[in-house]
Amino acid sequence: MSGIRTLLAALLAGALFGLGLAVSGMTDPLRILGFLDVAGAFDPTLLFVLGGAVGTTMLLFRFVLRCPAPLLAERFQVSQLRSVDARLLVGAGVFGIGWGLAGYCPGPALVGLGVLSPEVLWFVPAMLAGMVLHRLLRGR
Repeated sequence: MSGIRTLLAALLAGALFGLGLAVSGMTDPLRILGFLDVAGAFDPTLLFVLGGAVGTTMLLFRFVLRCPAPLLAERFQVSQLRSVDARLLVGAGVFGIGWGLAGYCPGPALVGLGVLSPEVLWFVPAMLAGMVLHRLLRGR
């Protein structure tokens, strides 16, 4: 029964995240590309969305971690890594380059699948191929 509750919680969280992306306009790759176009038609919308997310996290993260455990797990899974290494920088760089070229990152791309956006029909398979390639290279 716990597995079903966890799955339902994940689906609910994903649906809420997707709804937030849609309401904020972050499923439109032109908004993202407009944010990155600081010398042209700059669109600051993403800055406000990110500010709201970071601000909410900064306020609530400490309170959440004071709870003895999450509702559907035995313990919190918080990374213990505290350093920046080449792997992190390269991964962030590849992610940023892909985001800047396509205007999509994984969340909005999956939301775009729900409305059969033509761009995501090529982006999502490329993203999945990148994930498989990463897993294969990481195994070496």
